Amino acid sequence: MTDTAKSLGINERAVVLLIAAIQFVNILDFMIVMPLGPDFALELAIASHNMGIITGSYTAAAAITGIACSFFLDRFDRRKALAVSIVGLMVGTAAAALSWDFYSLIGARVLAGAFGGPVSSLSLAIISDVVPKERRGRAVGTVMAGFSVASIVGVPLALEIAHVGGWRAPFYAVAGLGLVIAAGVVLLLPPLRIHLMRGTRPPGFGMLKQLAKPLPLLAYAGTAAMMFSAFTLIPHIPSYLVFNLGYTGEAWLTDAARAIGLEYKPSVLGPLYLFGGMLSLAVMQMVGRATDRWGSSRVSWMGAALLGIVIYMWFVDYNPAIPVIVLFVAFMGTSSLRGVPARTLDTKIPGHADRASFMSMQSAVQHIALALAAGLSSLVLSEAPDMSLVGMPTLAWISLVFVVLLATFVTLAEAQLKRRDALMATAEAIKP
Repeated sequence: MTDTAKSLGINERAVVLLIAAIQFVNILDFMIVMPLGPDFALELAIASHNMGIITGSYTAAAAITGIACSFFLDRFDRRKALAVSIVGLMVGTAAAALSWDFYSLIGARVLAGAFGGPVSSLSLAIISDVVPKERRGRAVGTVMAGFSVASIVGVPLALEIAHVGGWRAPFYAVAGLGLVIAAGVVLLLPPLRIHLMRGTRPPGFGMLKQLAKPLPLLAYAGTAAMMFSAFTLIPHIPSYLVFNLGYTGEAWLTDAARAIGLEYKPSVLGPLYLFGGMLSLAVMQMVGRATDRWGSSRVSWMGAALLGIVIYMWFVDYNPAIPVIVLFVAFMGTSSLRGVPARTLDTKIPGHADRASFMSMQSAVQHIALALAAGLSSLVLSEAPDMSLVGMPTLAWISLVFVVLLATFVTLAEAQLKRRDALMATAEAIKP
């Protein structure tokens, strides 16, 4: 255990796993909306062109809450604030299952987004408080593995639950699991008040302090670049697969199931998420250790190069001889090479007293950039009479620009961070 963990009487590994479980339900709450969209759109009489508003309502609420929480989130015990945020998120998730029309569903997603943003901010702040810098890459890799587990287990399981119990059932299941984890936060974590040792400061002090320095601004720019590089493409991948590439699923999986006596036909996207998530899960563990050893900038450039190749081969110069599942899995795996080093670097930038404020503002930047990226992609793309998407190569080139920008911002931020830490060490050494 670290000195911090010892002083709190907790096990570092247990905290990391608990935060990973929190990220799992937080991400799953967001991820299940898109695959369940056709089901609840039919029952609630929601027009297909309004589906983007449902996703956008969550991100807009998370962005607004992120800005607001940056003024005061560091003024509370992190354990209590996290527990309240998880409960609020799960109430919003359950409310989605109770929706009766378009507007009630929007209200539920706004509520979920309002609490989902602080959940992510507080989770990373706690990891930063408990885990030392030399092991933080591995910790962040484990926490971010929640996305992969949600892809491997969460989304396929949610689709099966929906198949049995209807589209409302997965929302109830996620809400129930989240409440159990919230109880775990209260019962397993001690009060987390390290950041309060300097006393209470004026509201907004931490946020304004961050905005006045170039290092946090570089981190925010990197977050925006990451969202633009990913979410200019991700929302359109299902349509691109089906209508541009004619993808209808992996027949060999159905044949394999029948060979062992199962009459099961997997969904079109199910196998892709399964294998892509499995690769991402393995990659994140290796990348976390690589980041601790070699630094964020080297790993980020490696990820940028590999992801750039995949984007070019899949969206710019597609070769039908390459199986779709290979490209999808490669896309998810190489994307993981960028997220872990960037978020690990982010945890090293703020001090104890400013971490939640920094992470909260970063959450706001993340969700604003996500919404802008989705909006940009809708301006670039158009729909052909056969429902295929026109303009995907152009969108891919835009994504590639932001892939390079992310690695650039990470490199500049890491260089500044090293200079800052060296100056602080020198100042500490010459103190009488």
